[in-house]
Amino acid sequence: MVIGDWHNSPLGEFTNVMLAKPDGTRILFAPSKEHAEYVSSLYSFEEVKVIPINVERGTNKIKVEADDLVVNMEWRGGIILPFPRPRWFIAKIENLFAGFIFGTKTYGITNNGRKEWYCVKKISKIRCATAELGEEDLGEMSDFRIDACFGFSEPPRKPSSIRLKSMIE
Repeated sequence: MVIGDWHNSPLGEFTNVMLAKPDGTRILFAPSKEHAEYVSSLYSFEEVKVIPINVERGTNKIKVEADDLVVNMEWRGGIILPFPRPRWFIAKIENLFAGFIFGTKTYGITNNGRKEWYCVKKISKIRCATAELGEEDLGEMSDFRIDACFGFSEPPRKPSSIRLKSMIE
């Protein structure tokens, strides 16, 4: 599961949820048709649900309610990367380390052929998390093991909160 908590986008501030089921089905929960179209132009989904999304943010926690999906996450303080890096560094150096350490990528090509860089600003370990979809408890927090591939990268293998700046060209 990925919570996209966009503080700055062409559509303003919004939150979406990307959920990968054990069978590989990728579901996008988005707050409007425009948001769903924007996120779907970047990443891949078999199912899209346009529904109101309620978000409660704390210093190191977030609660997201999207129809019958309820997610709570809390994380530790984390490691801050306070300095911006150039796009070439993100694509060449950080991308190498992100793959080796986290199983992710920091650079790639979106569904609509645009270049995207993830400039990581803070990495935190998830301390605790719960998620329910309808009456179903989505289980204990665990390492990410399935091939969701929402976009050019998988989420980190270890449950993490990653604050980043997404740069799309």
